[in-house]
Amino acid sequence: MKPLADWPVEQRRNIIGVFTDIDDTLTTHGSITPDALQALADLKAAGLHIIPITGRPVGWAEPLAARLPVDAIVVENGAVALQMAESEVLSADSAKNTSQIGIQPAYLLPRVLSKLYQQDAATRADNLSRMAHIAQQVLAQVPGAALSRDHAGRETDLAFDYHEFEDLPPATVQAILAVLKQAGMHTTVSSIHIHGCFDQFDKWRGAQWIVRELFKRDLTSELDKWVFVGDSGNDQAMFQHCTHSVGVANIRRFESQLTHLPRYITP
Repeated sequence: MKPLADWPVEQRRNIIGVFTDIDDTLTTHGSITPDALQALADLKAAGLHIIPITGRPVGWAEPLAARLPVDAIVVENGAVALQMAESEVLSADSAKNTSQIGIQPAYLLPRVLSKLYQQDAATRADNLSRMAHIAQQVLAQVPGAALSRDHAGRETDLAFDYHEFEDLPPATVQAILAVLKQAGMHTTVSSIHIHGCFDQFDKWRGAQWIVRELFKRDLTSELDKWVFVGDSGNDQAMFQHCTHSVGVANIRRFESQLTHLPRYITP
């Protein structure tokens, strides 16, 4: 990883959008600090697209999405997105085949949001039932395992806390991952949670999907125009594929565990 200052200015000038992780990337001790919020606002004011991509659940992100200066938030490691929309845009979207694209209004928020899914409703319902069973398996088989406290807001993703409110040893993390993989789940590990889902969802797939949905463009053909910022294991797919990738300094905590590292690191 090279120092962020080594990123050539001529490459930065071409950037049209920023993907960013949230936990321990935008946040400090669980909160988005005023300087980070101002940075997002400055980028948006400069005309850039801003899309956070997080392992957090859709329920957790709804109030955040309504207030941040962003185009959308991709949640549950790429399976779901919250899009900010004007009412007339939402009305046009509602005319589409919602059974296929899964748009639902998110009510009782100060801004109009729509939820977009990569899976149809029947698949989500079936997977939710399966995940409830697997969650009980993990809790019964792995001493110390605990569901994430944001579990109730999840629709496509199963998450266990290992470093948000809990402090689990590496052996326990591996034991949880083993049960999830044995059940046929795709797994990732963020800076705070262990994730499992029934599909190959990751942040890279989610990034490609949301760029198609929002802008009708192919991200793979314009990677020199986007940058991703992250800090942990579930950011690896973005580090692997993005031409411009940055790790915040606390990625050093995971450096020895990662196969794919960002090109640059912040001080």
